[in-house]
Amino acid sequence: MLSNNVIKIITSLGSKKYRQKYDLFVVEGVKNIGEVIKSSINIKELFLTEDLWPNEKGLKKTFIDDKDLKKISYLSTPNVGLALCELPKNKEEINLKGLTIALDDIRDPGNLGTIIRLADWFGVENILCTKESVDIYNPKVIMSTMGSFSRVKIHYVDLESFLKNYEGNIFGTFMEGQSIYENKLPQEGILVMGNEANGISIGIEKLTTNKLSIPFFGKNGATESLNVAVATSVILGEFKSQLSDKS
Repeated sequence: MLSNNVIKIITSLGSKKYRQKYDLFVVEGVKNIGEVIKSSINIKELFLTEDLWPNEKGLKKTFIDDKDLKKISYLSTPNVGLALCELPKNKEEINLKGLTIALDDIRDPGNLGTIIRLADWFGVENILCTKESVDIYNPKVIMSTMGSFSRVKIHYVDLESFLKNYEGNIFGTFMEGQSIYENKLPQEGILVMGNEANGISIGIEKLTTNKLSIPFFGKNGATESLNVAVATSVILGEFKSQLSDKS
């Protein structure tokens, strides 16, 4: 049976303030837990209703019932267990190569998680986030990544200052930009995706060297815009399609 103190600590980790206070974050779901076990992230403790990882002898495992799992889970339907992990302490050096994604104040956890998953799928190693963007260690972000958070490097930076000092291509997504299907897309550079409601901020817009857009093919014109994660998927697909055409 879990103590009230353990329950209190784990349930507080939905807040960035408490993740930083305890240097801990939560990973849930069989896929996510399996991925974090294979990664370099340190697992402080596993809380499990059944042991799907019997060969992992070096992990601290606490077996609980479904009732206790519901008390600590962030999911409406908890799944097998929860991993309590330590926040990585060493800041990774930003070493960009190939295509990089930059996120200008992405606030929705599901969007960030999906974009991280897309980056993993399309071979994008780094994502730059403004400091106002949603935290990577938010439980909803972690769940949405389906384990990709353990492979893609996420950096929180002063994005405007970073781009001012960047000497490569800076792609921005705008309604009035040039169609991605009519543009030769180099495979080196930074692709900026904007805030869900406001798009790319004015300061960062001025730093873009290539304005891109996804053309509208619908007949009735009722769709106002694409979700930022969907738009990221379409654009990454075209970047990689052009790479395949060259090979």
